[in-house]
Amino acid sequence: MTAATRTVQVGGAAPYPVHVGAGAAGLLARHGREGRRVLLVVQPGREAVADEAERTLRDTGADPVRVVVPDAEDAKTAEVLTGLWNRLGREGFTRDDLVVGVGGGATTDLAGFAAATWLRGVEVVHLPTSLLGVVDAAVGGKTGINTAEGKNLVGAFHPPAAVLCDPSWFSGMPRADYVSGLAEVIKCGFVADPVILDLVEADPAAAVDPVAHPDLAVELVVRAVGVKAEVVAADLRESSLREILNYGHTFAHAVEQVEGYTWRHGDAVAVGMVYVAELASGRGLIDEDLLARHRRVLSAVGLPTAYPGGRWPELRVAMGRDKKTRGSTLRFVVLEGLARPGRLEGPAEEELRAAYDALR
Repeated sequence: MTAATRTVQVGGAAPYPVHVGAGAAGLLARHGREGRRVLLVVQPGREAVADEAERTLRDTGADPVRVVVPDAEDAKTAEVLTGLWNRLGREGFTRDDLVVGVGGGATTDLAGFAAATWLRGVEVVHLPTSLLGVVDAAVGGKTGINTAEGKNLVGAFHPPAAVLCDPSWFSGMPRADYVSGLAEVIKCGFVADPVILDLVEADPAAAVDPVAHPDLAVELVVRAVGVKAEVVAADLRESSLREILNYGHTFAHAVEQVEGYTWRHGDAVAVGMVYVAELASGRGLIDEDLLARHRRVLSAVGLPTAYPGGRWPELRVAMGRDKKTRGSTLRFVVLEGLARPGRLEGPAEEELRAAYDALR
């Protein structure tokens, strides 16, 4: 491990480390051994990272096999998953073998589900190459694919053996995608670790440039992963506590659905956080300063804080499908102060509409 690599330990029944920093890929050697077969599930455009992983594994005597899957959400289909199962079968993978996901969140979701379902569970290691991938998808043990009826409706909880992330891998990301990922980082600042907000506000330009400011990138990732690690260690299967990680997501998921999934996830989450802050402000749960800070921090890094009008009926229906809804009662994660998350159940229709109107 290099001096620049930092580790967050995710606890719970199946604990695992998240290593962040220069040289993280070299730690994949811990998971290779003579004769061990390894399926590398690779996102297009991440071949350089896959090459590094493959060299590391071969040096241990392992036998890596690479499969490049479709890009982004196109990878998360039953057809692509079936192709991975077929390859695992042809290569004779056993329960002692390994799956490695190399790419963004969609790729690690797919790789994790393939690992969870092959022989009822084989080891998986994730190498997330996007900011959203490391702070959201790769940590927490949730895996899955999409169906025609919606995103992530078929999946399993299958914690990885390790997560390895070198922020230099972010260098190939479009700036807009990196900024989108910052929404999930900033979310962690509002619900649990306000130092994240302080760091972003102190130098927004540095926060959006991980290549020029790798130390800040590592600090933000480590803090965000630390928040998620603490929550999922206590609540792997989303019974209650883990809901705080969905701050802003009820409205965000509605936006994604209404917009036909053309919005970046982080952009939708940013608007969703402002929506729920407006909802909490209307109830008197947070003051005007905290409400204003949502818009100030998000806009400082280039995230949206407004949503055009005219879509309320569709959004309202979509929010009713949220997984936190119980029967016909909407439930929101809200703040009752900075880093003090709570829940708001069954707000009146006029409250919901007023918060929406404040976004226009």
